[in-house]
Amino acid sequence: MRLLKRLLDRRDAPEAAAPEPVLVNAYATLTDLPPPDLPHRLLGARDRSDPALAEHLQGFVGYVMSRGDGQMTATRYYVWRHLQRVRHHVSFEIDEAELGRIEPWAKAANALLFLPDGSVRAPDGAIVIDAAGEGDAAAAIPYPEDAVARRTRTRAALGDAVLQPPASMAPALGEGELVLRGPGEVLQRALGLLYVAARAHARATGLPAIPAGQEEHNPVGAAALTPQEQAFVTGEGGDADAAAGLTWRYEAANTLLWALGIAGAEIDDSGEMADVDRLWASVAPLARGSGGQELRLRPAGDILEALDRAWLEHWIVRQARQKEVEPGRINGDVVMERHVALNWLTQFQNDPGVAWDDTDTPT
Repeated sequence: MRLLKRLLDRRDAPEAAAPEPVLVNAYATLTDLPPPDLPHRLLGARDRSDPALAEHLQGFVGYVMSRGDGQMTATRYYVWRHLQRVRHHVSFEIDEAELGRIEPWAKAANALLFLPDGSVRAPDGAIVIDAAGEGDAAAAIPYPEDAVARRTRTRAALGDAVLQPPASMAPALGEGELVLRGPGEVLQRALGLLYVAARAHARATGLPAIPAGQEEHNPVGAAALTPQEQAFVTGEGGDADAAAGLTWRYEAANTLLWALGIAGAEIDDSGEMADVDRLWASVAPLARGSGGQELRLRPAGDILEALDRAWLEHWIVRQARQKEVEPGRINGDVVMERHVALNWLTQFQNDPGVAWDDTDTPT
């Protein structure tokens, strides 16, 4: 009954007054919401198919960020990230006597709770952020169990890294939160990345573009360019540094093709660059529009393992550059491209449906 004790102090209320039901707003990140197995009166429920939910969540983020002094803290940051992942918003009333029954459902739904006192609460009722911007340091923002277990494995695999990410760094996604791009969209994006990387390499070196960067050999990729990529490809001359940087898009393409199970695409070694010739040989027929209909993405767990590793390795790379030390066996440019590709694929740390050109990779 911790939630009941923390919610409202009614010691000064008249003894004869009947308790009023408590309004609860729950914000769950799972794509399939478990039914609320508790006595309640449902007031409303919506998911991402309702365009008003995105606007509501933006407003809620603004509320969280405006509490107290409005300064960004780790707690506010992770509440923001939770709200960004929300798939379901449920509003209901529940009698005070039943408040203790919310916790198991909220944990199963991976939900944060918003209560009438203006507080954002963990499933067990602990105050994450109250109306004044304060909170309980022991309050735990919820994460799916498989995401937490995956983070433990990732940390063990990176145990010999020169720098170690902070213990407070949250895990990535759980399988129940994951919404992947479709295989067809992923293939088009990968071929577009191969196309722009080949064109960038040609511009940076003055050599002819390999077939991956030629429209007659890669028409699917040429048609899949983003606005920024199109501007680069059609531009005259251009910044040599930009051309050199876009050459690394081979690594992002390699990551997406790995996610599709393409032979020749490997991401096991974070210090090894993709074999572009082998990669192109594996996808040349697909680049001409042949056979892509049979492609399927790897199992969700495999993709999430790669995502969690790329996120932590990118943190190591950025910290190593700030501290002017070597990141060990990690190739920073390779890891950066893998991170952006996996964030786009899983829509992690970004709003749902984010465009490639707008995909962020915060660490």
